[in-house]
Amino acid sequence: MSDIFIKKLLSDHVDAPSCATPMEVGKWFKGLVGVLFPGFCTSKYESSDQLMEALSSLKDGLYAILACDRTKDEVSTKNLVDAFFEELEHIHDLLKKDIQALYEGDPAAKSHAEIIRSYPGFYAVAAHRVAHQLNKMDVPLIPRMISENAHSRTGVDIHPGATIGEYFCIDHGTGVVIGETTVVGNHVKIYQGVTLGALSVEKREVVEQRHPTILDGVVIYAGATILGGKTVVGNDSVIGGGVWLTKSVGDGSKVYYKAKMSHQEGDPDTITFKP
Repeated sequence: MSDIFIKKLLSDHVDAPSCATPMEVGKWFKGLVGVLFPGFCTSKYESSDQLMEALSSLKDGLYAILACDRTKDEVSTKNLVDAFFEELEHIHDLLKKDIQALYEGDPAAKSHAEIIRSYPGFYAVAAHRVAHQLNKMDVPLIPRMISENAHSRTGVDIHPGATIGEYFCIDHGTGVVIGETTVVGNHVKIYQGVTLGALSVEKREVVEQRHPTILDGVVIYAGATILGGKTVVGNDSVIGGGVWLTKSVGDGSKVYYKAKMSHQEGDPDTITFKP
């Protein structure tokens, strides 16, 4: 290796901003969920003093993570941490509703404890609720690290910028992708392999809504792809498995593809769109 190459690497290291590692951020997130939901963690707190001590430790941990952002001074960082923890009760309430939605939406679920301890949908949505709150507070990088922690563990990729309503249910989960400007209403249920994505846009268009809006009570079955910032799925609609949708549908719509098998040997299957 040349001296010039070594100098380039050294320059990159010297100029690189300090930041918490993905492992540190992931550990903090898991500790936070463990305090919010006893079934998730290895510790069980039996007094308010113990809980307050755990929360204080989590606040210190978040402060250490956010202190890496050199654009903010100590007071601004402390205020940011305090503001996040002021929202913790709201995040907890949202997650309890998500757990209820998972329990009601999956006949195989035997208890809330089972969902908290083992369901990838819960882990992914918990990560999103936390990451989304930090994202709303303009915290750089850390929200994406939290969402990627969940992505690597569950196969569910939710951008922290996505807006998701109450009682959100992801069943199975693997392969779900929800883009940055997606808007999801209340009581929405989606299955594995669903993509709520963008049509191809220029970089200059990133400030616009690029991802779809899913209104209340919608069910989206496995493998469906819904694209585009102008695409709206109306209330109480059902989107069938394998659907490719790039235009809006009204309230109460049922959208599916119907495959018809030809009896003639060698004749390919035909796919018919039927709203």
